[in-house]
Amino acid sequence: MPELFIDSVNHWFGEREILSSVYINCKIGEVTGLLGRNGCGKSTLLKIIFGSIKPNFKYLNINDKVYKKGYQSKNLSYLPQEDLVPDQIKVSIAIDLLCPKNRAALLKIDLISKYLNTKFHELSGGERRFIECLLMIYSDNQYVLLDEPFSQLSPLFVEELKSHINQVKISKGFIITDHYYKSILGISDRIVLLHNRCNYAIKNEGELVLHGYLPGFTA
Repeated sequence: MPELFIDSVNHWFGEREILSSVYINCKIGEVTGLLGRNGCGKSTLLKIIFGSIKPNFKYLNINDKVYKKGYQSKNLSYLPQEDLVPDQIKVSIAIDLLCPKNRAALLKIDLISKYLNTKFHELSGGERRFIECLLMIYSDNQYVLLDEPFSQLSPLFVEELKSHINQVKISKGFIITDHYYKSILGISDRIVLLHNRCNYAIKNEGELVLHGYLPGFTA
């Protein structure tokens, strides 16, 4: 089965070790949710997979081929926390560049058709984030990394994004991280927690309490 995985990730910022022998993967048809407290290395890990940060060590394999940087596979899309599309680009042009194969599907989405000839700087912050998320979800690549996709979005936009992810994941693999952990739990097939520089497979919310990600409750 096609799969993206990265293994043995070690990374330091100066004298501080951020990631130690970290492993994460996703298969086609699967959403892997990535959780962790601020500063634990979630965004750093996604940037290492994509190739915008060079770690001290890692092993990256995409569909049985090893890559130094994920973007070199030409099969990986990445949504960073900051704006993705340049301000002066129109929505229609961004679709042509990033999602030519899925253009018809995108045009069926109300907000896309409404702002097709609008430049990104003319959108509100929430509209821009929502459309950029859709561009990555419907991109032509098999694997998608989403860093804080639900930030800045209204609850209705969050639910709509989750619906689109579920629609297209039959042919894609996703790794998604967000501070809205309930949305991650709701959309993910598997959960990985970054904690104390390492990764842990999480089966339920109780294990998030056990590892200190969520507060415990006393009677």
